[in-house]
Amino acid sequence: MIQRVRYFIFLRDVFLLAISTFGGPQAHLAHFQKVLVQKRRYLSEEDLMEINSLCQILPGPASTQTLTAIGFKIGGPNLAYLTLLVWILPAVTLMTLAAVMMSNIQEKNWSLEFTRFIQPMAVGFVSYGAYAISLKTINTKTAIAVMIASAITSYVIQTPFIFPAILLVSGLITALKYKAQPKEEKTKLVIPWSNFTLWAGVLIFAAVLGGATKALPVKLFENFYRNGSLVFGGGQVLAPLLYTEFVEIKDYEGESKIKRLKSRIKSEYAPKPLHHPLSHNEFLSGYAVAQALPGPVFAFSAYIGALSSRDYGIGGEILGAFMSAMGIFLPGTFLIFFVIRFWDGLKRYRAVRASLEGITAASAGLVAASAVILFQPLENTFMNFAVTIATFALLAFTKLPSPYIVLGGLLLGIFVK
Repeated sequence: MIQRVRYFIFLRDVFLLAISTFGGPQAHLAHFQKVLVQKRRYLSEEDLMEINSLCQILPGPASTQTLTAIGFKIGGPNLAYLTLLVWILPAVTLMTLAAVMMSNIQEKNWSLEFTRFIQPMAVGFVSYGAYAISLKTINTKTAIAVMIASAITSYVIQTPFIFPAILLVSGLITALKYKAQPKEEKTKLVIPWSNFTLWAGVLIFAAVLGGATKALPVKLFENFYRNGSLVFGGGQVLAPLLYTEFVEIKDYEGESKIKRLKSRIKSEYAPKPLHHPLSHNEFLSGYAVAQALPGPVFAFSAYIGALSSRDYGIGGEILGAFMSAMGIFLPGTFLIFFVIRFWDGLKRYRAVRASLEGITAASAGLVAASAVILFQPLENTFMNFAVTIATFALLAFTKLPSPYIVLGGLLLGIFVK
C-alpha cells in the first residue's frame, strides 16, 4: 500500500511537471532537479545527471526519456509507461485540439502575445539549471575544463550530432583517470536485448505494414517512429525534418527562417516526403503553439498527424494524432529502457565510473550554452532581461514553486503592454 501511494504521488508530480514545464529539454531538466531531486528526493543530483547524460547520447526526446527512466528506477516498467503517458498526454491533447481548430478555421490568426515572456523565463530556468547542476557536480579542475570546453564547442558548432559527440569525448577524457576509482567486485555483464529487439522489430514491422497496406495511420506511425529513432537534440532539431517531410515548399516571404532551420540538418538525413499535407502557415502556427505550451516539444507530432488526417473527419484527426505521437515517443523509450537495465552493472567498471565525471561536466556545459543560445533570438529589451534575471533569482533564492512562477509570467504578458 505504501508503495502504491508513493507511485501515485510520483505520477501526480509528473502531471504537475507536464502542465508547468516550458522551454524545452534544458529547462525541463531544471524543473526535474527542483521537484524530483530537491523537493521529493526520488533520486540524487548525480543520478539525475547520469540518466540525463545517457538520454543525451541516445536518439529521441531527452527530457521524456529522462523522466520515464526515473519512473523505471522507482517502480519498474509499469510505472515507467504510466509516467510516459502522464507526461505526454496534456501536450498531445492540446496540440490535437489546436490541429482540429486549425483545420476548421484556416484563416484564423492565433494571438500568442500573452506568452511573450515565456521564452525569457525559460532562459531563466535553463540558467538556474546550469548553475544548480555545476554547483553540485563540478568538483575538480578537469571537470571545470571539460564543462567550459563543452559549452564553447556546443555554442560554436550548433548541429544536433555534436551533443552525443561531446558527451562521448568528455567521458573518454576522464575515463583515463580510472585508477583513482576504487575497485569493485566485477560480475558478468548481462545485457538484456529484449527492448532493443522490440525497438528494431517495431521499426521493421511498421515499415513493412505501411508499405503493404498504404494505410495513412500506419504510414504516419512509421514515419514518426523512424524520425524518433534518428533525431538527436530535441524538438528544435525535429522541426526541419518534419518541415521537409510534411510541407509543400513554395516561395514564401518569411521562408528565410525555415531555410536557416533546415540548414541545421544535412539533406541526406531527411526521409523521403510523405505527401506534403500541410501548408507553410499551418506548420509555423502549430510550431509556435508547441513552443508556447508546457511539456515535451515532440508533442508537435500530434498536430501534424491530425492535420495530415483531416480528410477523414475528427475521428481520423484524433487517430492520426495518436499514431504520430506514439510513433515519435516510443523509439526513445524503448532505447532508454534497453540501456537502463544493464547500466548499474556497467558502472561497476572503473573506467565507466571515471567517465561519468566528464559526461556530467559536459552536460552542465551544454545546459549553460543552451541558455545563451535560447536568449539570442529574443529582442534585447529591458523586459526580457528583467524577466530572465527575475526568474533565475526566484528559483535560486526563494522556495516559490515553478508553476506559480510560470503563471506569473503569463499574467505579466496579459497585463503589461
